[in-house]
Amino acid sequence: MTPLPAGHPPLHSAVAQLYSAAVYGVPVAHGLMLAWVLFIVGLIGVLVRRNLIFILMSVEIMLNAAGLAFIIAGSRWGQPDGQVMFIFILAMAAAEVSVGLALVLLFNRRFRTLDTDAANRMKG
Repeated sequence: MTPLPAGHPPLHSAVAQLYSAAVYGVPVAHGLMLAWVLFIVGLIGVLVRRNLIFILMSVEIMLNAAGLAFIIAGSRWGQPDGQVMFIFILAMAAAEVSVGLALVLLFNRRFRTLDTDAANRMKG
């Protein structure tokens, strides 16, 4: 448990744990575990879903998980590099959404569905 500032009255252990979490932030392991879980949820969504909109949303979840990992790592070492990388990831995600939604509109106009199995009928 983290020590309290000098002259601070003693706290109950649960309150002291909340105090230390508020002062020192989220532990690195917990943040990376959250990023890992988000990435796995996004990966499962990409592999299992057949609707193109849900696949694009799953890719966005994966990008946000990677950005969260960069921010957690940057905060661990006290460097702003993680936040800079997250801004690049957000810019890339915005570009991905614009191109992805344009492709979804073309796909829907051509096949009248958003089911990815309809891509088997594509001729190259």
